[in-house]
This record gives sequence, C-alpha cells and structure tokens, in this order.
Amino acid sequence: MTRTVIQHVLSRLHDIGVSDVFGVPGDYSFAVSDAVCADPRLSWIGCGNELNAAYAADGYARIRGVAALSTTYGVGELSAINGVAGAYAEHLPVFHLVGMPNMATQYARAPMHHTFGNGEYDLFRRMSEPVVCAHAVMTPQNVAYETERLIAEALYHRRPVYMAFPADLANQPVLGEAAPIPAPHSDQARLAAAADAIVAALAGASSACLVGGILVARAGLRDELQAVVDASGLPFSTMMMGKSVLDEQHRAYIGMYNGALMNEPVRDFVESSDRVLLVGAPMTDFNSGAFTARLDPAKTITIAHHHVQIDGRIYPDVEMGELLILLAKRLLPRDWQKLAAKPLADAGGTGGDEIGAAALYSRWERFLKPGDIVVVETGTVSMGMGFALLPKGATFHNQTLWGSIGWATPAAFGAAIAARDRHVVLITGEGAHQLTVQEIGQFGRHGLKPSIFVLNNDGYLIERLLCKDPSASYNDLARWRYAELPQAFGNEGWLTARVSTCSELDEAMAAAGRTDSAAYIEVVTDAYAASPLAEKLHEAVKTLYKS
Repeated sequence: MTRTVIQHVLSRLHDIGVSDVFGVPGDYSFAVSDAVCADPRLSWIGCGNELNAAYAADGYARIRGVAALSTTYGVGELSAINGVAGAYAEHLPVFHLVGMPNMATQYARAPMHHTFGNGEYDLFRRMSEPVVCAHAVMTPQNVAYETERLIAEALYHRRPVYMAFPADLANQPVLGEAAPIPAPHSDQARLAAAADAIVAALAGASSACLVGGILVARAGLRDELQAVVDASGLPFSTMMMGKSVLDEQHRAYIGMYNGALMNEPVRDFVESSDRVLLVGAPMTDFNSGAFTARLDPAKTITIAHHHVQIDGRIYPDVEMGELLILLAKRLLPRDWQKLAAKPLADAGGTGGDEIGAAALYSRWERFLKPGDIVVVETGTVSMGMGFALLPKGATFHNQTLWGSIGWATPAAFGAAIAARDRHVVLITGEGAHQLTVQEIGQFGRHGLKPSIFVLNNDGYLIERLLCKDPSASYNDLARWRYAELPQAFGNEGWLTARVSTCSELDEAMAAAGRTDSAAYIEVVTDAYAASPLAEKLHEAVKTLYKS
C-alpha cells in the first residue's frame, strides 16, 4: 500500500527510535497529528504549549537518542524555537515537524492567520535555519530522498532538523524511493595513524587520565568509552556537561573536574597528568569551571566526534566510535595512579534544624537509586547536584550550555515518556518551575511516577548571587503553594509534602522511597542557602561590581 508523505516520514522516524511525538495541534498541522494518532506504533503526546513540547522532546532525545516535535506554522513553531535552539546547543537530534498552509494559499500569497500578512510563506523556515542543521519542505517528489538526507544530517551532527509539510501535500502518495544513507566511516589510514599516536603517547606517559564528555553520550558510545577505561585501567573524570557519561561507581572514577572552582584534588590530578585524553568534551564556560580549566595543549589528546587532535596535529575523518573500539583493543592495562571519588560531605542537620545547602544536597545524593534518570534544573540546584556521587546506572541531565530556565520540568516529562520503566527524579528551583509547571499534569495523565523536588528559596537565588543588588525586585516571585499543585493539575493519589526542617525532609524522603505513587516535595530553605559552587561564583562576580 502506497504511503503518504507524512506516513513515510513517521515510519522512518519510528525506524530510528521515535515512538512518541510531542506537540500542540493546530489547523495547519492536522495532517501530521492525525497521521501520528492513526499509526499504532506511535503515540501523540500533547503538551501545555509548544515551548514545553520542545523541552520534552529534548528530554526524550537524551534517553532515546532521537525525538520528534510537531507544531503548527508561525505561532506554534516560533513558540517552540527556544527549545529547538537548546537541542541544537546541546547536540540533540530533534525532528521538528511543522504543518504549513496549502500550496494554493502560498502561491496566492494570501494574508492568512498565523502570518504577517505579507505573503512570505518561507519566512519562518528561514528564521529557524540558525537552530537546525538541515531543513526541507516535504513534497511527494522529494520526501523519499529528503527524509534520508535529514536523518543522516541529524545523526551526523547530533542536532535538530526542520521538516515542513504543506497541508495539501502531506496526505499525497510518495513518488519515488530512496535508500537510507549509511553513517560515514573513518578514513582507515587516518584512523590507524590517530590510534598509533594515542597508544604511543600513553605508553610514554608516567601518569594519565581520561575526561569523558557529553558527545560520547549523544553518539551512544558510553559502552565503547567504558571499554577503553576497562582495557587500559585509565583513571577518569567528567565535567558538568558530561556528568554520568561513565559509571561513577567505577573504581577508576576520580570525581568531577571543574577547573579551579571546585574539587582541588581532582584539578591537581587532571592538570598534572602527563597525558589527558579529552573525549567529546566541549570546553564551554560552565563545563570548564568558568574557563579556569588549564589543560596544557601539549599534553592533551582531543577525541572529537569526527576528528582527533594530538601533539599539534589534526587527524580529520576519524569517527569517535571506531577509534574507541580500536583503542579498547590496543591499549594495554596498566596500574595507573588513581584518586578516590568521594560522596558529598554530610553536614548533618537534625530535628527542627532549618534545611541548609550542605544538609540538603547530601540527602538528595543518598535518595538516588541505581538506574535513576536524574533531571536537574540549571541554576543553584545543578551546581550542587553536579558534585553528587551517582549510584550505578544512574544518569544525570542538565542543560549546561543553553541554560534555559524552566527546561527541567518538561524535559523530565519527556525523559519519563522515553523510559517508562525507569524512575525519574526531577530537582528544580521554584523560579524555573513557575515557567513550565503545566507539564506536571502530564505525568499523572500518562501514568508516570516521578519523584519531584521543588527547592523554594523565595526567588531567583542564582540571579541574587550573580547580580549587583541581590534584593532587587526582579529576583522576587509570586508565592505559590507548590505542594498543592499536583492535585490542582489533576494528579490524584500523589504523595505530597511541604518541608522546612531536616526532620520533615527526612520523613518525606523516606515516604517517597516507599510509595508506589509519584512524590512531589516542596523544600523550603533560606533565600541564600546556596551550594558551594554557587557561593564561589558569587564571590568571583562581586569583584566586578567594586568601583
């Protein structure tokens, strides 16, 4: 039976791992929404708004490797564009499916709703170009080829793509065929030369370590990198963006590397090593400890997604996955000097004691279980939880580079949809929560059972710490009754609590660990109860405001 344009695209997306499509319906995109609902292999996952849907797709792609987002033309796609931009910055292949007006309307340049009334129907696609790696308007004549091209581009770059569907063409039959485009392979001579150089460099080093990065996870190469560690015995660290890319319970894990800001023993170990194997780790500001990381280029071996750099020489056309497999076979085991990673210091806190930052983050660390998906909002909570020692199989997710406030709540929902058999723990600040809180209702709607912690410190703490005047009114928020929100959003039977002392928090967390339902705990602290990294950033920026 001949497929339609939209059926063909959805079928191919299902082939590569998409079984849920996030979105908000609209009149121009009914063909897309109807096709999703009609396909027994797919589920339509409606969200509160298009931005939330884009964040949810981001969270889904972190777990599944790919995701799909559906919006209508103009107002819908522009509402989602910030979330798509975040997926671009964080290397997530999100397929943005946009329903457009029919071709007769476009040819007539008719002043339709959701347009500027100027007849420019290519305008919004052009606006999306900086935040996608490829784009196409899908027609019966080009859909077979363009689908394969866009899949290949999205997977090669690990970034979003834009697929537009004119309403009258989406349900027309596909004309032509195209085979999937195979993933590129390394140039074999350059691959061998790069491997030789790395093996020789490590053989000649008396000390070395590996720093794993986020591109390893995005490319689905966690196991391949772990095999390198197991084969070589190399001690390893990660930076914030790549946290949990390798098992933090592994005997070779030395802790988080954050430049000069935190973990001084880890910094000394990494930066004094004769060789540092930097694998898929972009040196962004928060990833490098506000650019305080000091990795000597003469000692650093950089394995990027598609090239290698060592001793001043670049080896292009070398695929990360193929190189890691080769290194796992060739590196000889050695008893390298190591450093033991440590859990967060437990500052105690008992009975009626107020919940301080040290007591809170060590408790959250102990709450986590093997295999948990931990989604942590950008801001003070990520700066605290980034240094928690995760249990085996747990993964940590934070929008470290893009840093869009409000990302975590819908991203956690998307992650929970992607892995319904795993426990999701969402930790967010109340300021971020207020931006995207609608998606709380989606957890219950889909039978999901997360553990959600909302840190209520009476305002935007990270902004108070970074701005000139912490008491400025723009750092204040409406004072919501957070613990009442789950029921207001339709979630019956959830365990809910509002806690402000250590004993209350301990009781609530123990109950959350026992319950068969979802848990939602509002944690009230002092307005300035900040994690150590947030405090250090505060001290660093204070000098900027001295006259």
